[in-house]
Amino acid sequence: MAFDLVQYFAEQIKIQKPQLFSQYSQQEKLLYISEINTLALGRLISLWKQNPQKHYQEVQTSDPLYIQEITRHLTTSAHNQSTLSATELEMSLAEVLSLQLAELKQLDETGSFGQTGLTELLLGQVEHLSGQAEDWVWSTNQLTELLGSKPIEQEDVSLEATMQEFNKMVHQAQPNVDHQETVDIEPPVTPTWSSITAPFVALFILGILYCSYTQLVA
Repeated sequence: MAFDLVQYFAEQIKIQKPQLFSQYSQQEKLLYISEINTLALGRLISLWKQNPQKHYQEVQTSDPLYIQEITRHLTTSAHNQSTLSATELEMSLAEVLSLQLAELKQLDETGSFGQTGLTELLLGQVEHLSGQAEDWVWSTNQLTELLGSKPIEQEDVSLEATMQEFNKMVHQAQPNVDHQETVDIEPPVTPTWSSITAPFVALFILGILYCSYTQLVA
């Protein structure tokens, strides 16, 4: 199972973009964050399938024109049914997409994925996106294989748990590097004085036992 970028990005949006949708109620805010997050990530995935090399390079540069091209496509799509105004939708998409690209670049550098590894990571997000949005989202970002997957209730996963999963994935992705962290439990070291006096103590105890034995015999 791929590292859950959907949950990771959602947490990062809340942390890095606290002003986003702050004018709405908490419930509406979470709904819009989820909507924008899945719209943008889904579009990245559908584009990545077409040309991984090109879009890997875009992650490295985060070109504003590239971001604008994606947000305009999503905003003007005939399938778009967002209740946000076109201006608000485009602006929030630009913010979230910029964050996603920056985080992907950082994850790439941290995990040393390269184009192949990052491609596997992104394409593996389809399973995490399933059930996260209504069908119009998948039609809009052209992730049509998710059509028919309905929103499902999921347990909140903490950012700490998500990062632990990422660290585990990085560890598994680098088999040539020894990442095993083992704790060597060394046997207790016997003090030098103890090893010197031990024979005398043993002889003393044997002496006591011998005296006790002779008294019993007598």
